[in-house]
Amino acid sequence: MADGNDEEAKKKIEEWLPITSSRNAKWWYSAFHNVTAMVGAGVLSLPYAMSEFGWGPGVTVLVLSWVITLYTLWQMVQMHEMVPGKRFDRYHELGQHAFGEKLGLYIVVPQQLIVEISTCIVYMVTGGKSLKKVHESLCIDCKSIKTTYWIMVFASVHFFLSHLPNFNSISGISLIAAIMSLTYSTIAWVASLKKGIHHQVDYSPRGKTTTGNVFNFFSALGDVAFAYAGHNVVLEIQATIPSTPEKPSKGPMWKGVLVAYAVVALCYFPVALVGFYVFGNSIDDNILISLDKPNWLIAAANLFVVIHVIGGYQIYAMPVFDMMETYLVKKRKFSPSSMLRFTVRTLYVGVTMFIGLSIPFFGGLVGFFGGFALAPTSYYLPCIIWLKLYKPRKFSFSWWSNWICIIIGILLTVLSPIGALRNIILQAKSYHFYS
Repeated sequence: MADGNDEEAKKKIEEWLPITSSRNAKWWYSAFHNVTAMVGAGVLSLPYAMSEFGWGPGVTVLVLSWVITLYTLWQMVQMHEMVPGKRFDRYHELGQHAFGEKLGLYIVVPQQLIVEISTCIVYMVTGGKSLKKVHESLCIDCKSIKTTYWIMVFASVHFFLSHLPNFNSISGISLIAAIMSLTYSTIAWVASLKKGIHHQVDYSPRGKTTTGNVFNFFSALGDVAFAYAGHNVVLEIQATIPSTPEKPSKGPMWKGVLVAYAVVALCYFPVALVGFYVFGNSIDDNILISLDKPNWLIAAANLFVVIHVIGGYQIYAMPVFDMMETYLVKKRKFSPSSMLRFTVRTLYVGVTMFIGLSIPFFGGLVGFFGGFALAPTSYYLPCIIWLKLYKPRKFSFSWWSNWICIIIGILLTVLSPIGALRNIILQAKSYHFYS
């Protein structure tokens, strides 16, 4: 009888937790959740990354990243139900299946948390800066308001939205956010084309010295890695799709991923290539800053960025809420209640806001987190898990493709934080806290 009670209690907890509480999502939910997770503010720094690469390496890195991350995403979708009758609803559950209970947690959870929390912090900064830009574009003669105040305004929205219970409850926000990302990406490259090629445009890498160029190249790798961050929430998104042995969730999920990746290509490639083509190495680390006119259009694009990162923040915060609530309810034996949820989530939004207020140098952060934490979870951890669980034949196509992804991913992890850290140090010299 005790076992029955235990099962009942477990079921109640699963039905309360944000990832597993609702399993009736449609395939198109997966499409716009993935677009919102992937096409973040990172797209706006892609022309800047191109200016650090130059044409040849830039195009190669963009295309390679798109192909590799689509492949590793396919692997994750396949592995969600690789054990009959069981679903790996969270990235760390798949890690535990591959590496063992303890080690799996130690390998996946820190990396996943770094990605999700750092993305939320970067989105806090982006949301605040974009709001400031909207204000400045529409009200040219107004007194400038500190970025810190705008970050607080942006955070205030999340003090309300973060109390939506689960992924399906934010699907409306996610859909609007996905449409916004496509809209502001299109505005960015169409407005650049209309502006015409910059006077005395220069396509040589932007560094003044060879050393500068090498470090910039490393940092730009991180910018590109940051643009492909969706893997950290993909199993959690798939967990919301219904699944039966006849109709497993991987079918609709993969359909959604393919649509999302088509949208990603429509956003990333034109913005990166047109932005660099028009401005060359004089581009800012956010392409919308380089486009000064027309004011109303730049204001609109920045407003769309704000709406998009509101949805993006929620997509990345939801798995963190799930981890914190799981820990408190299962390990610390708190009862699953609205009060617990309210406290945990309000605290989280407050902490990410505070960190965003303290260190808002956007460009360097993107490169640093992109390489340090995003490269492992997006580029090669799925490959390592795949090799461990499926054991493809040595020197077969699957074996080769996984090893190539692992080598490229490890290079990304090692090199890009080095370049980004140098950029952060250079920016920090002229930085004033809470400016």
